[in-house]
Amino acid sequence: MPVEKEAEMSAFERKRIENIAANRAILTDISTTAKRIIPDKKPVAKSTPNRKPRAEPVKREPTRPTRASSRLAGLEADSEDLKRRMAIDIENDIAKSKTKRMRFNEDLALGDVVVEGGKWGRGMDGLKSIVRGAEPGIRTFTEEDVKETTDKSLKDLRLRMGALKLYEHWVPNDIKITPQRVYSLGFHPTEEKPIVFAGDKEGAVGVFDGSQTAPELDDDDETARQPDPVISAFKTHARTITSFVFSPTQANTVYSSSYDSTIRAMDLDKGVSVQVFSPSDETDDMPLSALDMAVSEPNLLFFSTLDGGVGRYDIRAPRSEEIWMLSEQKIGGFSLHPLHPHLITTASLDRTMKIWDLRKIVGKADMQHPVLLGEHESRLSVSHASWSAGGHVATTSYDDTIKIYNFSDASTWKTGHDIGPKAMEPAHRINHNNQTGRWVTILKPQWQKRPNDGIQKFVIANMNRFVDVFASDGSQLAQLDGEGITAVPAVAQFHPTLDWVSGGNGSGKLCLWT
Repeated sequence: MPVEKEAEMSAFERKRIENIAANRAILTDISTTAKRIIPDKKPVAKSTPNRKPRAEPVKREPTRPTRASSRLAGLEADSEDLKRRMAIDIENDIAKSKTKRMRFNEDLALGDVVVEGGKWGRGMDGLKSIVRGAEPGIRTFTEEDVKETTDKSLKDLRLRMGALKLYEHWVPNDIKITPQRVYSLGFHPTEEKPIVFAGDKEGAVGVFDGSQTAPELDDDDETARQPDPVISAFKTHARTITSFVFSPTQANTVYSSSYDSTIRAMDLDKGVSVQVFSPSDETDDMPLSALDMAVSEPNLLFFSTLDGGVGRYDIRAPRSEEIWMLSEQKIGGFSLHPLHPHLITTASLDRTMKIWDLRKIVGKADMQHPVLLGEHESRLSVSHASWSAGGHVATTSYDDTIKIYNFSDASTWKTGHDIGPKAMEPAHRINHNNQTGRWVTILKPQWQKRPNDGIQKFVIANMNRFVDVFASDGSQLAQLDGEGITAVPAVAQFHPTLDWVSGGNGSGKLCLWT
């Protein structure tokens, strides 16, 4: 019987085989890359045939970007486009898996590190709150609360703070002060005009001059478009910027701390950014969570770390840092008493707010630390602890409270003073939604450092897209709002002396009330 000739391969079958070859090539390169990134494991001894082998724990690689299909992209298995694409994917894999211990060790000329563009693109405009309990636009403090105030001085203060108006020349969505989510804000102490500094999650600094005015447009020109506000922006850190501190003796020097383990000084006159602190061991990864400086000691920088430490560094003496391990868990925020900077308060993931006295250091060698004066434990983690000049400490916690502690007698404390558990109880508890979730920066109270009116007050963002203002006795003074606020202004900041308030959101946008 004659043998039939094998049917010719169809176009579909040929394409299927090519796709299989392309997929195998990609998998081979991924495997090769993984072997370069992760050391080979020791061979596992085989078990007896009658016993089921016990599974070894799987060491998972970091999540990598999903690759697009070469077939859908119309790339042939042996094409140059496919090879180039695979090479790019491998480089991306290696970059993603590298350690984040990166920082800018050299001095930076700000003119060379400008983040281009003033608007940054739309980013996360219209960020919708998906957090439990958030009700965008629903006020928790109203005009009725002000009208019903019987105390005249409190009513006058509420009327004054409630009269603050949102910056009118551009809506918040047009003031994109940083490319990514705002993590920190700082007001320049000048009283001539509001100048706001913002730091984002990727190390960019944005500077906005609140005295800018938008030019009037010609009503007859239908094509006329209002220009964007002028924003100066620089890439000064390699990772998230966590704090700004302004030198009390050099008006144009701004210090910033970062998760890249460094503190840098930006000289606004010379236009340079200089690294003033990094770990003594350059290989150490020591993310800095906060930064502070005492007015009376402008050469000493204090910082906290994500691994539970608080450090002191003298900028006049290189490699002079002292670091005290004050918690076994993350210290998310701390501050110095503005008038008595030997007193430090810390807020930790271990659910405590603690007060320490730097005048007395106890312990030996690596176990040295300031003496602990007192502590208070919350039901859940404490995000930040902030001293006022009047001796109050305000904290936020994930138990949905703001707690205000009254230590107005701190000026009388002797070295090593024992505060006692009763005095460590909060004087006021305020119910406040602090459930920021993944996409909103953690809410932190920030006091007005040197209020011209002498009244101790602080600001904190509200998950319903406002900024709340409270007095030291727990009274709410205002709930700031305005047209065009489309996301939570999670990072709120008071001007140190004037009643100016700023707020930054997850889109890198700025709100400013004056």
